Amino acid sequence: MVVRHGPAEPRDPARWPNDDRRPLTQKGRSQTRRAARGLARITSPVDRLVSSAADRAAKTAEIVAGELGASPKLETWPELAPGNLPDPIFDRLRRSVRPGQEVVIVGHEPTLAEFVGMALVGDGISVVRLTRGGAACLDFPGGIKPGAGRLVWLFTRKQLAKRDA
Repeated sequence: MVVRHGPAEPRDPARWPNDDRRPLTQKGRSQTRRAARGLARITSPVDRLVSSAADRAAKTAEIVAGELGASPKLETWPELAPGNLPDPIFDRLRRSVRPGQEVVIVGHEPTLAEFVGMALVGDGISVVRLTRGGAACLDFPGGIKPGAGRLVWLFTRKQLAKRDA
């Protein structure tokens, strides 16, 4: 499953010269929490939780972990840094994920949409639009490789939040 980080503060080089330090807004944390509660209602137990090191993604992953309950320790993957290509994510998944493991990946656009595109059609093109705090569930019945994925579901943050009701 892939989750885009929640609503973050606007880019502002004066406040955050290092954009990786840009946090979620207060409202964004609340909205992400509601979406994560909805996500917890529709997911099976999670074996791995991985995130970009950027503050907004790491905080989103912490919120998701809190709502999932008995979730695993958060792992930081440099492959999920803002602006990266999807190929290294596939390489890392193939190297480190065992068959049948449920993995939640928290990161950024456009990398996540390109990852989904590569999973579904074998090319790193955006075939979905992940809203801030939105999520997509992928299945790889034939193994983790480009073009071998199947889209199980795709929800916006608002749609996930409605599942919390």
